[in-house]
Amino acid sequence: MKNLVIIGLVIPEPASTAAGHRMMQLIQLFSEANYKITFLTASNNIEFSEKIEVHKIEINNESFDEKVRNLNPDVVLFDRYVTEEQFGWRVSENCPDAAKIIDTEDLHFLREARRKAFVERRNLEKSDLVNDIFLREIASILRCDLALIISQFEYKLLINDFKINPDILFYIPFLTENFEKSKIPFEDRKHFVSIGNFLHEPNWQTVLKLKQIWKAMKKKLPEAELHIYGAYAGQKVGELHNEKDGFLVKGRANSAEDIFDKAKVLLAPIPFGAGIKGKLWESMKHGLPNVTSSVGAEAMHENLPWNGFIEDIDAAFVNKAIELYQDEKIWNQAQENGYKIMDSLFRKELFAGSFINKVLEIENNLENHRTENYLSKILQHHQLNSTKYMSRWIEEKNRK
Repeated sequence: MKNLVIIGLVIPEPASTAAGHRMMQLIQLFSEANYKITFLTASNNIEFSEKIEVHKIEINNESFDEKVRNLNPDVVLFDRYVTEEQFGWRVSENCPDAAKIIDTEDLHFLREARRKAFVERRNLEKSDLVNDIFLREIASILRCDLALIISQFEYKLLINDFKINPDILFYIPFLTENFEKSKIPFEDRKHFVSIGNFLHEPNWQTVLKLKQIWKAMKKKLPEAELHIYGAYAGQKVGELHNEKDGFLVKGRANSAEDIFDKAKVLLAPIPFGAGIKGKLWESMKHGLPNVTSSVGAEAMHENLPWNGFIEDIDAAFVNKAIELYQDEKIWNQAQENGYKIMDSLFRKELFAGSFINKVLEIENNLENHRTENYLSKILQHHQLNSTKYMSRWIEEKNRK
């Protein structure tokens, strides 16, 4: 049995975050390939985490070195670039023969560039992409043996715009298996819904956008309500709750499937972000049509018809949301579009076998793979003279 060590910034919370759901899918793939899996983290978010074997580690502490040596991994998976920055050099020193994989989740530098353009109320420019996060994230990708990319848009961006070697990239989106079509018909559903973890800034901005446009929708659909779900809502989200207007903040969702089965339309006017959107993937899987933005639908449907509407202008968004809510024929077609997207683009069988084969290929030819990826050697050299010694300095400081 092979050993996989996952080093996570947080413990996966699949019921609360798309990133948590993504990590649990990767864990399942490795488990099915007969890897023994150990999850290492400095986080304390135990309450809503999955029951996986978790070992606590400390940042800037040499105790990690002995722990990872004893685990003797064949593969180490970092859950994002900041985790690789903190622990990647220690893995290289203590387990030099372990293949290193980074799951980018989404490209953080792209999300940050879009956030900045959004805040400054202007269009995104390519120069925005080459920010401080870009330098750190691309360096992490290059230092690893393989980077997992969740979006075809981001995969092409890395190859075409930034000339990253495709041999160290692997496209793997959210995966769907054995999903059943919803049995809840149009006439048995009511109300709009929005869902998203509020630790994620785009979700907060999405709800603020919904607050702005809801009155126009409520005026034409006086019986409708908008239910806002999401973990870590906090006071600022709660203050948006308004019973009279039908704008209802519900907090953490116990089951997204139950919520989606009751609602008629998901609203997701996402103003910026990156990757592919877990809420939209789940809405398609559970048969709930949606209205979203071009950023929301990015890289999620190729040339297939969307399961609802894609609109970036507020007035058009409102009109299409009302149309989808009222027209059963359009709603039913949108639902079917979502099922076709799921079946055509996200089926587990399309990716699972080739993913594990890629990992095994790298494991079995690690020296040659690293020789070809010479930029990794360059960056390892420079990293070991910066991040490493800063961490060692903190270790000594903490001892005193």
